[in-house]
Amino acid sequence: MRSIHSLAKQLQKDFPQFQFDQSETFAWSPSTATIHWQSNEADSAAFLLHEVSHALLEHAEYRRDIELIKHERDAWSYAINQLASRYNTVITDELVQSTLDTYRDWLHSRSTCPHCETTGLQIKKHLYQCLACSQEWKVNEARLCALRRYPIKKIHR
Repeated sequence: MRSIHSLAKQLQKDFPQFQFDQSETFAWSPSTATIHWQSNEADSAAFLLHEVSHALLEHAEYRRDIELIKHERDAWSYAINQLASRYNTVITDELVQSTLDTYRDWLHSRSTCPHCETTGLQIKKHLYQCLACSQEWKVNEARLCALRRYPIKKIHR
């Protein structure tokens, strides 16, 4: 299996429309067309192909949190089906599911009512409402930082 550095060089040649930046984290930045990658992760090659997939699939903004999970699932699927064999990289289902689980957990935490702990529905970007008690709450971006939920509508019983 090739090194992550040689894979990144090959990807830069194959996809010159994107910048490749060795970084502290893996990320796709659509505003700068930059794929950020790191070399100290056990599955760096798989994660790098995943980020390239986001770029090739033109993933940018999402309006609903569930759309982010769809983007993640689609990027993994593209990496497995279109890129992995081309770049001699093994992407295990265990890795994919483990990574997707972090997003599922993130979504569950965001959608849990801070008042009664019931699952709510997203009604706008960063805004949820509880199905059980009608509490509304705002959430922060929280993909790379601690989740915060801020109740915005007082419950009257």
